[in-house]
Amino acid sequence: MSEDDGRTTGTGRLVTGLAWALLLFGLWLWGRGVTDADAGGPAAGDVLAIGRDADPARLPRPAQPLAGAVPQRVDIPRLGIQAPVVARGLDAHGAVDPPPYDQAGVVGWYGAGPEPGAAGAALLVGHVDTATRPAVFYRLSTLEPGGTVRVFRADGKVAEFTVDDIRVLSRDTFDAHQAYGPRVPGRAELRLITCGGTFDRATGSYTANVVVSAYLTRTTG
Repeated sequence: MSEDDGRTTGTGRLVTGLAWALLLFGLWLWGRGVTDADAGGPAAGDVLAIGRDADPARLPRPAQPLAGAVPQRVDIPRLGIQAPVVARGLDAHGAVDPPPYDQAGVVGWYGAGPEPGAAGAALLVGHVDTATRPAVFYRLSTLEPGGTVRVFRADGKVAEFTVDDIRVLSRDTFDAHQAYGPRVPGRAELRLITCGGTFDRATGSYTANVVVSAYLTRTTG
């Protein structure tokens, strides 16, 4: 992953048409060649995460989408994560640029896409590790369906999402639209994305991506 100065493109702007297609192409490239610093082995919990989706009958009903508002913090209680969120743009390859490695505890939000809580799939990206320590999404793949992700927004509202799918997608068969596109039209969804699999020293990249999918089920504040 390359570093960027972090740029936003305005609250409420959705990626549609050609722009969305270009983003998906960039994410496909990212999924095939994404790199993180080597921590020496597989990312935590990847084997358990493969194809772990939920029984829809046991999940809460989706809540109505909110108006757009910039995310400020993401909390994942089960993982003990309370991380600031910063807007990010695209890197030179057209993929979402995560925060730099010296901000390994920060989560990046794709600022040209939907805000968390608004209709569509909001994208949150974070590192799995650095050269010396685990990073913010090191244990992301250990989440379970039914788990909770809370996003604190600039409008004072807290958007609460319920996890409904966790997948580890090989970069060799990576499908960006399946991974990052909206699953239910008109629903407010969230994607939490990091590296997964094992670190391939020959290519300098991880062999997979962890993609956690969630949808808005409650709003507080």
